[in-house]
Amino acid sequence: MLFPSPLVPARLIARYKRFLFDAELEDGTFITGSCPNTGSMLGLTAPGSRIWLSEHEGAKRKYRHVFELIEADSTTVGVNTAMPNRIAAEAIALGQISDLGDYTTVKREQNYGRNSRIDLLLTDPLRTTTYVEVKNVHFMRQPGLAEFPDTATARGAKHLEELGDMVEAGHRAVMLFVIQRHDCDRFRICGDLDPVYARAYDRALARGVEVYALKCRVSPTEIAPAGLIPIDEPGIAALDNNIKISAEG
Repeated sequence: MLFPSPLVPARLIARYKRFLFDAELEDGTFITGSCPNTGSMLGLTAPGSRIWLSEHEGAKRKYRHVFELIEADSTTVGVNTAMPNRIAAEAIALGQISDLGDYTTVKREQNYGRNSRIDLLLTDPLRTTTYVEVKNVHFMRQPGLAEFPDTATARGAKHLEELGDMVEAGHRAVMLFVIQRHDCDRFRICGDLDPVYARAYDRALARGVEVYALKCRVSPTEIAPAGLIPIDEPGIAALDNNIKISAEG
């Protein structure tokens, strides 16, 4: 996925109110821009960090600059949560995710479940309809280990339950974690930050939901899918042990 125009380098001053950030451009100009990520962005908001911004014109736009990338842990990380669906569709088309590239039709943002929208709906006359839920990942605490979520997400747990419902209804369901960084060779569910999501994840696996983790090559010119990485399976027993250790600590 190529960026349509060159990104603008800058230095982050602060990210605040979830939707906003302040930065200094290379020419010394101070700007306020839009942050397309309402999550915690844990570990990715250090003042002084090198960042890259997209520029957008238009009378209806309040902020011209959009926060796209940040340099952290000696790598470049994508923060725009609108990107993973596009990256996922590209990876599927390239045949990087199981046999999902063999489907004839891919539709985006289709209504399903309990007042939800599935990110990608794959259909084919000769195949089982497949529901693909995509989650953005950029959290890393241990070198080489990507984790999700970086904060509690009741909405995410709901999506896992709905994917399981689709499997029980006779369809195929896939949970795809798109990691917008290239320095990770493993992925796991972050049960200590959200034990409810971890249990929903275990339940989804038990119900037949397929799970994949896809890392990306990220640069100021493009974000490209770079293949699947292994997933650590903590299990409920390991999760409970982690919670006990944390509580005792």
